Amino acid sequence: ISNYQTMSLRPTSRLLQAAAAAAPTSTSYLPGHLSLHFKKLLVVIKQTAYEEYSQLRLRGQAPKALRWKRLESRYKAHKQCVNDLIALLRRHNVEFTTVNRVELDRQHLRGVDLVVAVGGDGTVLSAAHFLDNGTIPLLGVNSDPSSPDELKVTQKQSDERRSHGALCMCTSLDMHEGIARVLYGDGMLSRRNRIQTTVKSTFSETRLVPTLNDMLIANPSPAAVSRFRMGWMTEPRAENSGIAGDGSGGDVNLETPAIVHPTYGTVTRFGGQAYDIVRSINVWSSGMWVSTSTGSSAAMAAAGGIIMDLNSTDLQFLVREHMLESNSGVECKEAGHGMLSDGDQLHLRWNSQHGMIYIDGAHMTHELTLGDEIQINNKAPPLQLFMRDFVNAKNDPHVHPISGLSR
Repeated sequence: ISNYQTMSLRPTSRLLQAAAAAAPTSTSYLPGHLSLHFKKLLVVIKQTAYEEYSQLRLRGQAPKALRWKRLESRYKAHKQCVNDLIALLRRHNVEFTTVNRVELDRQHLRGVDLVVAVGGDGTVLSAAHFLDNGTIPLLGVNSDPSSPDELKVTQKQSDERRSHGALCMCTSLDMHEGIARVLYGDGMLSRRNRIQTTVKSTFSETRLVPTLNDMLIANPSPAAVSRFRMGWMTEPRAENSGIAGDGSGGDVNLETPAIVHPTYGTVTRFGGQAYDIVRSINVWSSGMWVSTSTGSSAAMAAAGGIIMDLNSTDLQFLVREHMLESNSGVECKEAGHGMLSDGDQLHLRWNSQHGMIYIDGAHMTHELTLGDEIQINNKAPPLQLFMRDFVNAKNDPHVHPISGLSR
């Protein structure tokens, strides 16, 4: 990353000329014609596989089967995108700082009014985890997009696919116009629903970072069974106590409510609030996916879920490889896949010795142990994410026709 910072301080005239040539011809987004809408940016830059494996090679630990020329080519394409972006921001007189994705910390967000993630979907997701209040917008740039031929996977000896960039507003090929529009107050800013998850252990209660795409709750070993009890959380029902005023058959006091717990279900507490757990079942499986509408077209769809409307605030859950007994009822069979609407809260009691929550991939995790309880709902602050204007781009090959996300 030090190379990026050095180059950002001394952009070459060639890069400045390239940025100017690639900028839109319309004077509406040229410096001096409009006032900037975003004045202080944080540019989050991914660390490429070439850089990571180069460090391993210095220690003699790099895999022998690596295709170094391909990795270097991808690294150069990413670095060129970063340099072009830095030249573009300088051309528009924007104040900005750069940080490596793996070094990103909350202190870097002080005074920032826009975060730009350069890399792919993983970089966007990593940056989103630090924007848990939902007050700072996020813009993704796919620095090394795949070509249509590279997306084909049949009858090919090598797999050339890279990040889909589904969460990115633009790519290295069209970012000059797209980012300029955003800087001057244009662009499509959407509010993306996120998952709020709280884990209660014996002596602590932890609220995890909001999940933008999907969350996997499973045993860390893919060959092990994930055992948990799953149910729905409801607030205890309050009824009139019916206590007689003087015990002699006088007027009944109807003003003092009493909490009546139903015979079916258990009681738990989160944040000091009591809840009944109803319609619960014991699950043996390979874990469970939970996704937002944004993430429903990714792992959830591949696992057998449905692609949701992008504007839906519901959450979708799906038990993976649900092990059902032959005499399981219809209700038990159908309980493994469904939706959480506004006000719904899902409850899990982890019954395996080991467990893990994977948030938006494998980088962000939270360890589970036997007896931990998990509360899941859609109450996390939404993320402000710049996206492609798919409403006006129905024939755009970069946009998925159902989900509305970039391909």
